[in-house]
Parts: sequence; C-alpha cells; structure tokens
Amino acid sequence: MATRPSMSTAVARWHADETTVGSPLIGSDVAFLRRTRVFGATGTVLMAIGALGAGARPVVQDPTFGVRLLNLPSRIQTVSLTMTTTGAVMMALAWLMLGRFALGSRRMSRSQLDRTLLIWALPLLFAPPMYSKDVYSYLAQSQIARLGLDPYRVGPAPGLGLDHVFTLSVPSLWRETPAPYGPLFLWIGRGISEITGDNIVAAVLCHRLVVLGGVGLIVWATPRLARRCGVAEVSALWLGPCNPLLFMHLVAGIHNEALMLGLMLTGTEFALRAISRTRDNYPAGPLVPRPLHWPRDRAGWMRWKPLAMLIAGTVLITMASQVKLPALLAVGFVAVALAAKWGGSFRALLVAGGSVSAITVAVTVLIGWASGLGFGWLFTLGTANVVRSWMSPPTLIALGTGQVGNLLGLGDHTTAVLGLTRAIGVIIIAVLVTWLLLSVLRGRLHPVGGLGVALGVTVLLAPVVQPWYLLWAIIPLATWASRPGFRGTAIAMTLLVGIFGPTANGDRFALFQIVDATIASTMIVAILIAITYTRLPWRPLPEAAGGDGQASAPPVPPVANSDAYAETP
Repeated sequence: MATRPSMSTAVARWHADETTVGSPLIGSDVAFLRRTRVFGATGTVLMAIGALGAGARPVVQDPTFGVRLLNLPSRIQTVSLTMTTTGAVMMALAWLMLGRFALGSRRMSRSQLDRTLLIWALPLLFAPPMYSKDVYSYLAQSQIARLGLDPYRVGPAPGLGLDHVFTLSVPSLWRETPAPYGPLFLWIGRGISEITGDNIVAAVLCHRLVVLGGVGLIVWATPRLARRCGVAEVSALWLGPCNPLLFMHLVAGIHNEALMLGLMLTGTEFALRAISRTRDNYPAGPLVPRPLHWPRDRAGWMRWKPLAMLIAGTVLITMASQVKLPALLAVGFVAVALAAKWGGSFRALLVAGGSVSAITVAVTVLIGWASGLGFGWLFTLGTANVVRSWMSPPTLIALGTGQVGNLLGLGDHTTAVLGLTRAIGVIIIAVLVTWLLLSVLRGRLHPVGGLGVALGVTVLLAPVVQPWYLLWAIIPLATWASRPGFRGTAIAMTLLVGIFGPTANGDRFALFQIVDATIASTMIVAILIAITYTRLPWRPLPEAAGGDGQASAPPVPPVANSDAYAETP
C-alpha cells in the first residue's frame, strides 16, 4: 500500500536524488502537475488583472483610461491590491508544490516544466508594469540619448523637461539623477525610442520583449550549466528561471537584470565549454593541467573552435557588464578557470588573465565608441546609493545605529555611520571574492559555484539591495548548489521577499489599504487551500507501489558532466 513520506524524509532525499535522473511521472502525478499548473496560472492572471489598478501605470497615455471595464480596477484600488497579493501568493504556493515534481525521485520532464513556465508568464506579458516604475526611467534615459544628450550627465527633468510624457511617470527621486546603467542597455533603449517615439505603451512593450529575450537566454543556459555541475536540469530550472521573483520582478516588473543575467550565464557556458574540453569535474575530479596553447591535433578550423567559444563567451559576459557592472565578476572566474586548466601557475594566471582582460577591454571600448555614450556610466554607478534599503545589512546597521544615537541624545550620525558600514561592506566583498577566485584557481571550487557565491556576497553586502537583486545569486547557484540547506534558504528568501517585500506596488497605498488587502488575501488563500487540499499536492506525493515501499522505477545512470566539445586527454 502506498504511503506518504514525511516532509523531513522528502527533504533528506533531495540531495541524495540530485545526481540521478529521476523516473518519469506516473498517471496520478501528471494530474497533480496539471492542477498545480492551473493554480499558478490563475495566480498570474489575478496579478495581471489587479495590475490595472495596483500596478505602475503611466501618468499619461494610460490605455485603460476611459475604458469602462479596464478602468474599473483603478477605481477600487484596495480590491486590485488584494487581487495582486492573492495572485502572487497563489503563484508562489504553486511554485512550492511544483518543487515536488522537480526534486523527488520522480520528476517532470523538461518540456513539462517549460510549458509551466510559459503558461505562468503569458498573463503578465500585456499587464502594466508591476512593483516598480524603473521602466519609465529606462524610457526617459533612452530618450535623452536619442536627443543627442548625455544621459550620464543630465537626468529626465533637465534633459526632457518636467512636462514630458516620460518624465511625468518617473518617480520624483530619480527625475534629476543621471543614468546608472551601462551603454549597451541605453543603446538598446535608444533604438526602442527611435522606433516608438513618445508612445509610452509601445516603448514599455518593447522593453518587455528585451526582458523576454534575457529570460530566454537564462532558460537556455541554466540546464547546460547544471549538467556541467552535476545537478539535475529540472531541479535547477525550478529553483532558478521558474522562481516567483523572476515572474514578479523581471517579467512583470520589466527590469534589465533579465538581459544582464541572460548574457552573463550564456557567456559563462560558452567560455566553460571551451575551457573544460575534457570530462574533468570541479571539485570532484582534479583539474588536468594543459599546455599554454590550443590543441594542434585537429584539422582545419576545428583546432580553433575552443578559442572561438572562449572569445564568444567573454564577449557575451562583457556585454552583460555593459548592462549592469556586477556581471563583470564572471570574467574573473572564467580567467582563473582557464589558468587552472593550464596548470594553475603564476605564469598561467598572467597569460589567462591578460588574454581575457584584453578581450573585455576591447569590447568595452568598442561598445562605448559605437554607441556614442562613452564611459560616463563608470562615474554614475553610485546613483542608487541615495536609497536607504533595509534589505542591505550595512545600511540596516547604520540606520539602527543612528536611531540608537538619537535615543541616547548623541545626535543623528546616520550619514557618517552609513559611509563607514558601506565601505566595510565593499572591503569584505573584495576579500571574499579574491578568496573565491583563488579557490577556483587551486581546483577546490567549481567556477560556476564561485561566481554564484561571489554574486551572493555582492548582493548581501551591497549598499543598496532590491528584491530582484536576489536573482543574481539564486539563478547561478541553482545550477551548482544542491544541498537542502541552500535550497531551503533560497526558498525562504524567495517567499519572504516575494510576498512581503513589494508592499509598494507601483502606486502609493494608504496603510489601511495594505492591511485590508493583506487580511483579505490571507482569508482567500486559506479558503483555496481548504477547497483544493485533496486536489493539489499540498502533501508529499505518494511513492509508487513496490515490494519495498520504494519507487518501482529501474535504476538510472548519474547525470553526465560532459561538454559538447569533450576530447580525450
């Protein structure tokens, strides 16, 4: 008789099952999966409808204005906020239930997960921006570049005027500030502005297409990096690209992190595909030292194929850094991985680092020159530091210290302490990233794992932390880390930040509206759980019938850690 294992037993099996390819889902599992998919899709539909009233709608050129049905949510904002909150919780709970089909001994197929991701994203594609108004800053800064002005010197108000259609939708905090984004992103934005002009709806939709392109690259690279690290593809895709934060803040929020992560992960895969030409496995297998030249035992252009892949990967990573600078960390891990492959000596490090750095500098100069935007972005990277984010530990410590000083009658020294704590955070980031690079160089750490941890440290100790910044670390680490401790932490952070973090859903809400919406959402979700308790996998899936109580699927081979360009030593 089939029994339901306890949650602790199921969690304990996550790591044990990680290095094996799970057996296909049985009939009852498929039914549960389909219902879970519908439950999550219902949540994103509610989010999309609620965004018509609780989303970051433009101040002017609002396409819902004057349309009776579409304009109704804006007249009942508390109800709209309740819909978006309820939908987000439903989607997050559906994601948790989906994990039962991604981490157990019986796993859904890649196509089943891809269909789920697509179905959940579709309702959000045509919804107004949610949880942030950053996209309107993108539009204004791109329009400034289109007019021939320098977006790294002037902000939306000085560059376009306070009455411009784009400036009106930019939050007042950012109307005077220059752009903090790289020239590649503003170059793309300038092209969008040339196509759409002052049409704010068309421009927003075009930026969402750019986001979808980035998400597509993330989905392409994640399973390949996971295979390289010996992690099951479906498990990595579930925790990474299928994460609720991606739907809420990249797809719905239209943040350029999607393009940055997509280019960075794709470039990392290309570069490591060139470097790991044998079946070496970090750190399970030792690195095999190689001579400082490419193999000459192949005819024609095939001998240059690894070199071309390395160059292409470095170019893509550099392009990612021209969207947002933190992606440049991947260049360092590619360089030390190449140096480790060449023996890990100081000479190998100089040659590998110098070669990769030369490509990076060349691409950076080329983009700055071709875009006409130059290198002014290097001096505006600290623009966002005016925000005092409670999610940043250095900032939170400074704010707490300032309040303590006020209570003790010592005065408000928050600004001075803030400068100190943020500087200490930057120093700690530099030290830890250096240690991670040396660990990869010595063959003790996989470069993908080193990159993920480095990005996690950068996010944790950065002066400003936004909810979507967590994806910088979660997605790379999903392809490498498989221990229950990491997954549990990632799940907890996703739920905490995803559900309780975005209290300001684009528009300003009174406290009573937020409280009313939270209470109503809690009651609705509780009723839905009660109604669907036997129809959805709220409890662990029952094991397939077998003589020993275990799944009856035959043994399966371990996940191969191979490369497309593998060669024998």
